[in-house]
Amino acid sequence: MGRKVTALDVAKFFFAACDEDSGDLISNMKMQKLVYYAQGVHLAMTGERLFDEDIMAWLHGPVVRSLYNELKKFGSGAVELDLKGFDFKIFTPKQREILEDVYNVFGQFSAWALSGKTHNEPPYQIAAKNGVSAGDNSVISDESMRDYFKTQLT
Repeated sequence: MGRKVTALDVAKFFFAACDEDSGDLISNMKMQKLVYYAQGVHLAMTGERLFDEDIMAWLHGPVVRSLYNELKKFGSGAVELDLKGFDFKIFTPKQREILEDVYNVFGQFSAWALSGKTHNEPPYQIAAKNGVSAGDNSVISDESMRDYFKTQLT
């Protein structure tokens, strides 16, 4: 087993999957939602976290703070990640399969569509029950993601 996967590693996987030539660009907001869905589906399918960072309930949906800080320099524009030297072998075959499935299902939606979708799902609603603001520290629990996404996989 190699090093632990991080949220940034997952973002790099999704960045590599997007087809820029067809106008398929990913903003910070969209990337946050894809990473959230990857964590949720991984929890539902394996019972384990894909990456260790917590996912927070922010105003526009789920956010991994460390990933947000890495990508905020791109504003609302397309993120560009350096894949030089990035080793996709850090992902197990099962993890790659989950990430490909998540991208195929959710990658087609805009950032705002994904934001709206997450707002209507129990994991976000439970964490945001007291209201949220940008930079809020309401953690979306592994249990709520695992339980919800299990209902979506059947």
